[in-house]
Amino acid sequence: MRGEPISTLDRIVKETIEAIERSQAQLYDIAENTRTEVNLVSSELTAVKNELNAIITEVDKLERAEKRARLRLAEVSRDFNRYTEQDIKTAYDTAYNLQIELIKLREKEKVLQYRRNHLEMSLRRLQTTVQRAEKLISQVGVVLTYLNGGLHDLSLKLGELQQTQQMALSIIRAQEEERKRVAREIHDGPAQSMANIVMRAEYCLKLLDKDPGKIREELLALQNIVMLSLQDVRKIIFDLRPMVLDDLGLAPALKRYFATYKEQYGLEIEFLFFGQERRLDSTVEAALFRIIQEAVNNIKKHAQVNSALVKMEMLPDKITISIRDMGKGFDLNSVQGDKDCNGYGLVGIRERVQLLNGEMKINTAPGKGTHISISIPLQDQA
Repeated sequence: MRGEPISTLDRIVKETIEAIERSQAQLYDIAENTRTEVNLVSSELTAVKNELNAIITEVDKLERAEKRARLRLAEVSRDFNRYTEQDIKTAYDTAYNLQIELIKLREKEKVLQYRRNHLEMSLRRLQTTVQRAEKLISQVGVVLTYLNGGLHDLSLKLGELQQTQQMALSIIRAQEEERKRVAREIHDGPAQSMANIVMRAEYCLKLLDKDPGKIREELLALQNIVMLSLQDVRKIIFDLRPMVLDDLGLAPALKRYFATYKEQYGLEIEFLFFGQERRLDSTVEAALFRIIQEAVNNIKKHAQVNSALVKMEMLPDKITISIRDMGKGFDLNSVQGDKDCNGYGLVGIRERVQLLNGEMKINTAPGKGTHISISIPLQDQA
């Protein structure tokens, strides 16, 4: 009878350790994401500071030039006998144009100063978050070490835990790469557009006093920037999670994706679906969508073709996927032996297939195209 309470105690401690390990993984995720944000913000801050220094130097030069222009204007205005009307007009136009340009540069300098101050605050906050996360990770590690030291029977689970940890780290890396991609798209697209919109809006305000006739032209340009920014945001949202996947399911989402892909990149994907269509667990549907999405992206990047074929068959106990192109292919052994083989997207696809307890086969050779066949069991996924 003594074995039962010991077994219960072991189970309780194991559950406690698992909960702590989940928390530790979340802390690692927070720390890694924050470090990435620190690097991004630091790079952006350096760029803003460099741009601000250049603007300040340019403003100083322009101020001196504008002062000389005002002095010149005062000089020619005082002596009508010596200078002609054309001389006065030229001096006035020069001084006026320099003043307008100086106003624009000073406004740009204010915008950059605001961005610099905001980035510096964000950087300090992120650095503090990293320090706190690292401290918590250390404390959680001590607790885990203590608990694991008191459980001899956990040694039987070390191999399984190690494999789970490697898979978790792979997932974290994949998530981190996705966050980097989204951060780059937002930084290079909507964020830049928003900064441009702010500057153009401020310029419109200046035109109200200086040259109201040009406001319509500037507002039309501003409208175009906003529309392009909206398209960029919608594309980012679709890449993160296509709404049609949640609303209609996997097959309709893929049809929509292939149609959009053809419009954007000119790659035509023939999609064939067999079997009785039904909804799967949302996580499974998302994973299958990402698998096919990554494979199609690989075709666009490496295959050098204008078309490809995707077939999907949904059976009662499994789903099979076939992705084929007649492109240039590659040496599978060389790619798998290369540490940088993820350039072909194979690692991400294989890891997602493994998470779904599935199987993947790749048939390819240089000059003979590529065929990826995937089989995913559905007994526990429906």
